[in-house]
Amino acid sequence: MSWQLKTFDELTKNQLYTIIKERINIFVVEQNCPYPELDDLDQNSFHLFLQEEGEIRAYCRILPKGLKYEEVSIGRVIVKEKYRRSGIASLLMKNAIAFVEEELKETKIKIQAQDHLRHFYQSFGFTSISEVYLEDGIPHVDMVKC
Repeated sequence: MSWQLKTFDELTKNQLYTIIKERINIFVVEQNCPYPELDDLDQNSFHLFLQEEGEIRAYCRILPKGLKYEEVSIGRVIVKEKYRRSGIASLLMKNAIAFVEEELKETKIKIQAQDHLRHFYQSFGFTSISEVYLEDGIPHVDMVKC
């Protein structure tokens, strides 16, 4: 497996295009949720992804502390549909958390999790810090890992 972690400026045009395409395919099309996917946070974030045979199979965005929240944040977590339930999502989160802790030297991470994935994130030490709320029509919960 070829995990890559890049800043926005390090992404190739094809990687950026493929990442955005997959995010839109999942968050906008698959989840039937029209929302502004391009939010001006990508340019200052880290992009962790698994690319095999030219396709992005898994991806997440790591936002440095102070960009969106006081804490570092992991978001836009996706796994392409045909690779779900294969363990890739767990590897993605382990790699993202390791980068935050080892490279950014941060211990507190905040996420906005879709509520149906709460138990998945709890398995990595995240705990709920909010009630369930609707974000773009989808139940979410704020969670932190300390």
